[in-house]
Amino acid sequence: MIQWWSIIWRIAVLGMISAAAYAQDSTTSEESISVSVSVSVSAQEIVEKSIEHWRGLSSYSEMTMTISRPDWQRSVSMKGWTQGNEQTLIRITAPKKDVGNGTLLRGNAMWSYAPKINRVIKIPSSMMGQSWMGSDFSNNDVARSDDIIDEYTHRLLDVEQQSEHQVYRIESIPLEDSSVVWGREVLHIRDDYVLLQHQFYDQDDVLVKQLNTLKVTVMDGRSVAQQQRMEKLEATDEWTEILIHKADFDVTISPHQFTLSNLRNPRDGQ
Repeated sequence: MIQWWSIIWRIAVLGMISAAAYAQDSTTSEESISVSVSVSVSAQEIVEKSIEHWRGLSSYSEMTMTISRPDWQRSVSMKGWTQGNEQTLIRITAPKKDVGNGTLLRGNAMWSYAPKINRVIKIPSSMMGQSWMGSDFSNNDVARSDDIIDEYTHRLLDVEQQSEHQVYRIESIPLEDSSVVWGREVLHIRDDYVLLQHQFYDQDDVLVKQLNTLKVTVMDGRSVAQQQRMEKLEATDEWTEILIHKADFDVTISPHQFTLSNLRNPRDGQ
């Protein structure tokens, strides 16, 4: 769901263990309280609506990704386009040495383009677990936003009341015949379908990494996770943050936008 992110997000596809786990819309926080309520939608529908909420029919966004390590920090500015559930384009706009680098997603296929070598490379399945652009997101994280709908079963664990929102805690378990590497995933989704936290557990049920929403704001008429951090539990001093500066939904995008030709030779503004 990097959430884009995902990433857009699918990014997005984007914590909520306590009120201090992430920054919220208001400047005040209230302690989370478990409540017993009647939920009119299923866990599956909540997950689907969360993805639909971010992507819309189509979307355009501008964002900054910051990669932090104990001895260095690097920021990359990007633009992103999505169309439906199958097509995503992400293009680097800064720093100067990385301008023009891009990633194209069409269904489960993923390509990258690097101007320095002037080559479009299709990412093989053997490399999908590797880091995406040196960040704490993997190629799989970027490419698999809709897999959580098609390749998992979902169960509502509980509902918590936090400030003016109810928050659904959902456990997502991969189907036996799926190619997912995780043993299970746990999602925290607000009643307005904003993803607050996404936890990833390995086959031994050990929490490996998690995506936390640090800030929620309104963009183009809908609440969105504006700032999110992905971090691994074994190295909490290493993390990657995505900060959304602008997001427009249900925009008109040319089909040419999601072609290999445009990935390599973009038209003005694309």
